Amino acid sequence: MARYIFVAGGVMSGIGKGVATSSIGKILQSKGFRVTAIKIDPYVNVDAGTMNPIEHGEIFVTDDGTECDQDVGNYERFLNENLTTAHYITTGRVYRAVIERERNLGYKGRSVEVVPDVPNEVISRLIKAAKKTKSDIVLVEIGGTVGEYQNLIFLEAARIRKLQHPKEVLFILVSYLPVPEKIGEMKTKPTQTAVRLLNEAGIQPDIILARAKVSLDEPRKRKISIFCNVLKKDVISAPDVGSIYEIPLNFEKENLGNRILKKLNLKPRKKNLKDWGKLVRTIKTVKESVRIGVVGKYFETGEFTLMDSYLSVIEAIKHAAWFLKRKPEIFWLTAEKYENEPKALAELKNLDGVIVPGGFGSRGVEGKIRAIEFCRKNKIPYLGLCLGMQLAVIEFARNVCRLKDANSAEFSANCQYPVIDVMPEQKTLIKEKKYGGTMRLGAYKCELKSGTKSWRAYGKQKYIFERHRHRYELNNKFRALLEKKGMVMAGTNPERDLVELIELKNHPFFVGAQFHPEYKSRPLRPHPLFREFIRACVLPR
Repeated sequence: MARYIFVAGGVMSGIGKGVATSSIGKILQSKGFRVTAIKIDPYVNVDAGTMNPIEHGEIFVTDDGTECDQDVGNYERFLNENLTTAHYITTGRVYRAVIERERNLGYKGRSVEVVPDVPNEVISRLIKAAKKTKSDIVLVEIGGTVGEYQNLIFLEAARIRKLQHPKEVLFILVSYLPVPEKIGEMKTKPTQTAVRLLNEAGIQPDIILARAKVSLDEPRKRKISIFCNVLKKDVISAPDVGSIYEIPLNFEKENLGNRILKKLNLKPRKKNLKDWGKLVRTIKTVKESVRIGVVGKYFETGEFTLMDSYLSVIEAIKHAAWFLKRKPEIFWLTAEKYENEPKALAELKNLDGVIVPGGFGSRGVEGKIRAIEFCRKNKIPYLGLCLGMQLAVIEFARNVCRLKDANSAEFSANCQYPVIDVMPEQKTLIKEKKYGGTMRLGAYKCELKSGTKSWRAYGKQKYIFERHRHRYELNNKFRALLEKKGMVMAGTNPERDLVELIELKNHPFFVGAQFHPEYKSRPLRPHPLFREFIRACVLPR
């Protein structure tokens, strides 16, 4: 029977539950166990697809087309596994399933109650995921913060599972210990409160991961141990680090993996974090930089910069840079700035490469197009992702093919030259306002054109599979003209003849991908397109 480790968060959001869960998974994996991870989001949304990335962060997409929380992306990167819809649970999904079952007499006419029927639905999903992946250990991250109303039902599911199988369930609390600037002392009271709130839900944490600016000292560990009813050796220090990939090694210094296995009555089968340690040494020692600009619009929220909107892109840049022994420096470039201040484009010359990531809506589009034109003309390596590919087509159509009114039907429904047009099946969905889970989602086959940069990047493979999230495509009516003027259709979907990859000749690196290669990048295996993009960036111009 699979063991289950429930990970909850205390004090505040954003303390790193997802990365902690991923790191624990990596450690247990390195000890010879088959591990998987599940994210529970306490949203009524059925999935993350309709959420604003500024509010929620990046929308991650799995091979089977599930739009989910960015933590699932962290799980994939750390565990080097492709997860599925079974690894993502939301309040909306659970309640919808319970209601549908009731409507179909699945409860045989009895009254359906929030408890135990909703927790039982959660538990059944966890068991199915464990069986599907044949996992020894299932990590379950419960979103939100302990004490919030909306995640109580999931804590109840965890409590019931512990009651049913006490020797196979473990609870870990990730809590935050602030160091108030004017006081200068690390405070344990918020964590004590978080544990009491967890106790009110009928759960006693077995291990506490203490997040803080710095490592815990002995007095703080002792205090948490006494007031939170855990052994001192089960209070694990989790200080801020330069890179999230250091976290598994830091946890292992405090013997976290073996403490978990002992509590689950398991013995290590092996121990191998050698490659991970090598990666961390590279991260810490590389000195020569590569400067990458990301032109977007989803990272400004008030006076703050929200990098989570493009989390997978950031990590993919890092993976490729480290692979080539470079220190990644990422610059956030606001697209609207280039609309209002065209002269500001000159700053792109100070960069080694530019990326325009995915997005929706017309805000900032013209600024992105100007940035793309600047990269094309000045031979600056360019990588366009989804919308970034579409805008590269629009820029080329306008300025090389001389189709001055060229645009996307997304931004201008009645433009004269819709070089990017809505997919036929999407027209009805948009008209009927069926937006959730209806885009072209998940992994699709792409046939690569021999001799192209993309073909060489992928090791001269004929077919690849990449993940998509879009409604609009390159309009094949303009394909012949684009090719005549020098645009190379480097990859196409063989089933529908849809263009998936475009390139330009006589340029160090100018590639646009209709798919999202960033979703499949791994710290020990960078994505081929990002790797070759960074390689072009570090070559002298």
